[in-house]
Amino acid sequence: MMIPILDLKAQYKSIEDEIHAAIERVVASQQFILGPEVEALEEEVAAYSHCRYGIGVSSGTDALLVSLMAIGLQPGDEVITTPYTFFATAGSIARLGGRPVFVDIDACTYNIDPAAIEAAITPRTKAIMPVHLFGQMADMDPIMDIAGRHGLYVIEDAAQAIGAEYKGRRAGSIGHLGCFSFFPSKNLGGFGDGGMVVTNDPELADRVKLLRGHGARPKYYHKMVGGNFRLDALQAAVLRVKLKYLDSWTSGRQRNAASYRRLFADAGLTIDPPSCMTAGCQAHKKDTCVLPPGKVMLPVEAPERRHIYNQFIIRVAQRDRVIESLKAHRIGHEIYYPVPLHLQECFAYLGHRPGDLPASECAAAETLALPIYPELTDAMLARVVEAVTEGVQEVDRSYQDV
Repeated sequence: MMIPILDLKAQYKSIEDEIHAAIERVVASQQFILGPEVEALEEEVAAYSHCRYGIGVSSGTDALLVSLMAIGLQPGDEVITTPYTFFATAGSIARLGGRPVFVDIDACTYNIDPAAIEAAITPRTKAIMPVHLFGQMADMDPIMDIAGRHGLYVIEDAAQAIGAEYKGRRAGSIGHLGCFSFFPSKNLGGFGDGGMVVTNDPELADRVKLLRGHGARPKYYHKMVGGNFRLDALQAAVLRVKLKYLDSWTSGRQRNAASYRRLFADAGLTIDPPSCMTAGCQAHKKDTCVLPPGKVMLPVEAPERRHIYNQFIIRVAQRDRVIESLKAHRIGHEIYYPVPLHLQECFAYLGHRPGDLPASECAAAETLALPIYPELTDAMLARVVEAVTEGVQEVDRSYQDV
């Protein structure tokens, strides 16, 4: 039996009747863009995220884009962010003529390193865009302190982190704006593209709402040049059903993460992150893994965080051999992300070279996502660990042969 990286069919079967009723409600209303379903979802997601306002938009990418437009990003303005993330983070900056300024990540959590931010600030810096990667929030207190001292906006890219917490505060509620994605693979995923911007600032909320509809208020009278960033009512209706189950699904992911930790420990594969990361990433060279063979580094949960496990990320030496073992066992997996953004071809004009941001480059070379969705059984989790174990042992033997 194949174990996919994500099984949306299993989730759908558990709520099929409710989904059909929600879709039929929208079809009967014949109101497909914005409207009551979207307004209700906006209120519910805002409340869930401890925010006063929610503005539904057409995708997570557009949530980032319209947020940057709302803070008045101009060509040449700089936004400090991480290179170890999905392309939309930096792509939205570049689309508006802004300049992404990449700083390195914390080698254990994969989130932006606050200690690297301040040195990157220039007179052109407009904002900081931390990413709450894989379902765990970045270290927001020092980020907000830096932003406050320099008069900068903070836009939280929380596309993978709805419901994640930092010291009791929800993702999206700490910065000036927070951005969610409802892409189907997310913990709260729709039946297509969708996203939302959340904020506690009434002026920013009003600006985002204006910009998502071509800047028109009233209709056909345009105050600003915006875009078509509106959320479909069908997506909102589906998401409203799913939102009711989000916390229980998150608990399932957390339970599976705990099972993985136990199973990997029983297999004798786990390694303490600081012992292999502190010096390792600084010494990283292309095609040379710094992790000890025969070991697996598991996700690190930082103190005072609620990790929602959008992904379960391990690090291994000679990742390709582990992938071959997973393929042989018909187990889904994914690499998030194989090339950090500062080394992408489209950002060559920024002038980065391999070795500039070693922690990000190490992560890109060594990380691997395993299935974590809540419908996994204990037997399925055991099969995943068995397959990883075989691959890691093969790596260990190859080192011994040398």
